[in-house]
Formats: sequence, structure tokens, C-alpha cells
Amino acid sequence: MRAIFIGILSALFFSVTFILNRMMDLEGGSWIWSASLRFFFMLPMLLLIVGYQKNIKPVLAHLRRYPTQWILWSTVGFGLFYAPLTFASSFGPGWLVAATFQLTIIAGSLLVPFINKSGSKRIPMQSIWISVVIILGIFIMQIEHASSVSWVHMMLCVIPLLISAFAYPLGNRKMMQISNGELTTFQRILGMTIASMPFWIILSVYGLLTEDLPTASQVGQTFIVAISSGVIATGLFFYATELVKNDNQKLAGVEATQSGEVLFALIGELILLSAPLPAVASFIGMALVILGMVLHSISSSKKVPVQKKRSASIS
Repeated sequence: MRAIFIGILSALFFSVTFILNRMMDLEGGSWIWSASLRFFFMLPMLLLIVGYQKNIKPVLAHLRRYPTQWILWSTVGFGLFYAPLTFASSFGPGWLVAATFQLTIIAGSLLVPFINKSGSKRIPMQSIWISVVIILGIFIMQIEHASSVSWVHMMLCVIPLLISAFAYPLGNRKMMQISNGELTTFQRILGMTIASMPFWIILSVYGLLTEDLPTASQVGQTFIVAISSGVIATGLFFYATELVKNDNQKLAGVEATQSGEVLFALIGELILLSAPLPAVASFIGMALVILGMVLHSISSSKKVPVQKKRSASIS
């Protein structure tokens, strides 16, 4: 029960990203600053965390050993994940962005043949069939959203999230392969943050040329996102999974708690942004997304004992 509670708490802190990104957009802040400032703030925080553990030197050594791979896959896993996600926040409410981003579960399954270097390269069809439930839920919500905006507006929300949903598992899994167990989770996050800096610097230069400077409010809100999602939520989630790492059923339950991001984002927008209550169809779609994530976790808990050795290199 303790691990489940911590998992739910991590989903709460993760949801802050979707709420504040939407808030910053409604206040006129550019998505460019919402995205880049988060990682500029995360870097010193991670340096403090990893430095306190005296583990910075191995990260820098690994970066020097594989500079091209680090820069490429960190740009994919962090840059092409978070920049499109913040862009999408300009065209849809936070709860809708949070729900649509759950497509990353499906993306992870479809990428198996391209990511796995050893073991099975087959697409896990059982996961794909379960993912149909998530796709149906997202389709219902997006159709409901499209009824109040233009189709172009809707596609500017959906297409970036598709890019983000595929970039996140692709970049992170490739970096897990490259680090090959030589770095801890926080070391790898620090390394990816450092290696993605060229992307964020280029994006910021573009922002300086095309956008107004961020307001004090946007800087403050982005700092909160960096702490909440980049440090606290990640730390809580990994701590929760560590508590139950030897119990597959409980581990699946912790993973399923992340579906709470959708509900927390909705509640946060209703309270903080006075957002209108979604239509009944959107609630149905939301329920299907959460159901699909829970089914994925249950399915994973049943398959892990059989595939434990084969999946160790990619999970």
C-alpha cells in the first residue's frame, strides 16, 4: 500500500507539468521558454544530487567515450520528447495532452523490433491489442475536442504528441543500452540533460530571435515544473518501483498509478484555471485510457516471470 501511495503521489507531481504548461500558454508565454528553461533549471539540480553522491566523474567519462550517441539519443529522448509536448499545450487543455501522451505505451511496443539488439524482436501483439483501448479513448476525447476547434487546431495538438510519444521511449531505451548498467538512474538523467543542452541552446536562440523574453511568472512556473516533474516526481516513482521490485503484481500496480496524471491534470485545471468541465464523451475516453493502462500493467505482471532474462537488457 505504501508503494501505491508513493506512486500516486508521483503522478500528482508529474501532472504539474501539464497544468503549468497550459497555464503559461494561456498567460501568453512561449512554449519555447516553457520547454528550454525546464532543462536549464534541471541541470544544476541534478549536478547537486549526483555531486552529493560523488558520482559526476563517471557520467563525464561516459560522455567523452560516446559523445555522438549521447548527443543524438539525448536530443531524441529529451528534446524531441519535451519540446513537442509543450508545443501541444498551446492547442489543447492539459488533461487532454496528458491523456494523448499515453500513446507512448503503444509506441514502446511498436519500437521493440528497432530497439532490441538481442532476444525477441517481435512486436508484442497482446500489448498492441490492449493499446486499442487507449487509442479508442484518445480518439473519443480528441473528436470531442475537435467539435470546439478546427481540425487544423486539433492536428497541431495530436501530431506533436505523436512525435513526443515515440521519441520518449526511443531515446531513453537507446541510452539505457549505451550506458549498459554502468550508470545509475540519476547519473543517466544528468548525462542526458548535459548532452541535450545543444538542442535547448539552439531552441533558446531561436526564441530570442522570434519571441519576447519570458516573464518573471513564466520563469517561476518553469522552475516549479523542473523541481516537481524533473526531480521530485521522478525520484518518487523510482523509489516506489524500488520498494516492490521483487513483486511483479505490486510493481504493475505502481506502474498503473501513473494513469492518475490524467485525473490530476483535469482537477488542477478545474481549480487553478477555472477550465470548463469536459463533456461526458471526454470522461468516457479518459476512463478508457486509464483502463488500458491498468490492463497493460496487469498483462506485464503476468509476462515478466516468463521473459525475465530476455527483457533484462531493455527494461
